[in-house]
Amino acid sequence: MTETMAQAAHQLPHLVTSLPGPKAAALMARDEAVLSPSYTRSYPLVAERGEGALIYDVDGNRFLDCNAGIAVVATGHCHPRVVEAIQGQAAKLIHMSGTDFYYENMVALAEKLAALAPGGGERRVYFGNSGTEAVEAALKLARYHTGRDKFIAFLGGFHGRTMGALSLTGSKYVQRAHFGPLVPGVTHIPYANCYRCAYGQQPESCHVECVKVIEEQLFKTILPANEVAGIVVEPVQGEGGYVNPPQRFFDELAAVARRHGILLILDEVQSGMGRTGKMWAAEHYGMSPDILTAAKGIASGMPLSATIARAEVMQWKPGAHASTFGGNPVAVAASLATIELLEQELLDNATRIGAHLRARMADWQRRFPCVGRIGGIGLMIGIEIVRDQQTRERAQDWRNQIERMCFERGVLILGAGENSLRLSPPLVITRDQADFLADTLEECLAHFPARQG
Repeated sequence: MTETMAQAAHQLPHLVTSLPGPKAAALMARDEAVLSPSYTRSYPLVAERGEGALIYDVDGNRFLDCNAGIAVVATGHCHPRVVEAIQGQAAKLIHMSGTDFYYENMVALAEKLAALAPGGGERRVYFGNSGTEAVEAALKLARYHTGRDKFIAFLGGFHGRTMGALSLTGSKYVQRAHFGPLVPGVTHIPYANCYRCAYGQQPESCHVECVKVIEEQLFKTILPANEVAGIVVEPVQGEGGYVNPPQRFFDELAAVARRHGILLILDEVQSGMGRTGKMWAAEHYGMSPDILTAAKGIASGMPLSATIARAEVMQWKPGAHASTFGGNPVAVAASLATIELLEQELLDNATRIGAHLRARMADWQRRFPCVGRIGGIGLMIGIEIVRDQQTRERAQDWRNQIERMCFERGVLILGAGENSLRLSPPLVITRDQADFLADTLEECLAHFPARQG
């Protein structure tokens, strides 16, 4: 083996024990005794360290991480420039609370995000610690600015688990069960992800109908338009299965919001920060949101979120909303380094590798009867698993089996929606790693033929 081949092999999975290994099994037993059983663990991965798109477990097994820590580590695990930024800032100032005092790097990041926000115009930024906090801030801001108290959200959408964000979430019943009553005033409607939309049948009329329900049904029956503060929508549904509607859907949605003085709130917690090959998924659609929420990839692993709004919208008074830790100097330093890397190289890599993976998948529906819709943009790819392509019967059990089979081959992926696999690798993923991912998936998909008879 040449030195180049050896280096390439070192960037691919390598398993040295059965899974879970002995150290992993021991730690899992300790975990079960003390940690909340509400955590969702799809397979027995016990991470010890990460590097780029690779994760090493406590037993020395090496995995290709195609989850990016749940779409978080945009620059890969422990990118040297992000680590350097964190270490340098931690040696100077770890905390001072930006809601009560001032420090320079928080201003610098706000200036950067305001300039990057889709749609242009003057923007203001509020910092929190997580995606759900960014959504909570957006809800409060929309109520404050409009004087209205109701919202429209979408089935399949996921916006967080705190009470306001949870009230918007329409992904899985288990996320809402036993927590009622939730925040009142949220009405859910279908997202453009019905099977007619997903498989390209009646694309224009079907997508438009998903929006027409607002004016032709809701506003005429149960929801006065002048009481709606905002429409909250993901440009690409994340937990809903990585579904990306066509341009017409968002054009119509924006038009409805304008006609009725309703704020358009884009949840880019999962789709933002380069995940789709552009800084924001909204850029693919030419959208100009009134409020945008960002988190996950914003600081490549450090806890940080941002609620970015048009300046005339974010005009609440001091004390109306705040956060002790939001805009923490160390997390902000990581974010500034992350954005620099995205602009310099990783947006391009996400576009290139995303296109390469989609090219590899171009014939999968023909070759693998269990493959339904393949959706998403850039390195945000969703693959539906079905029992039959004609009836489109969803095969959640097969999806779960494929997820586990990939893990047993050293590839970390997770499900999304009822029956989709989601691919959201770090944006540093190489072509060789992408090919290993595709090869592994092909090997697993071949185990699931169409149901006969």
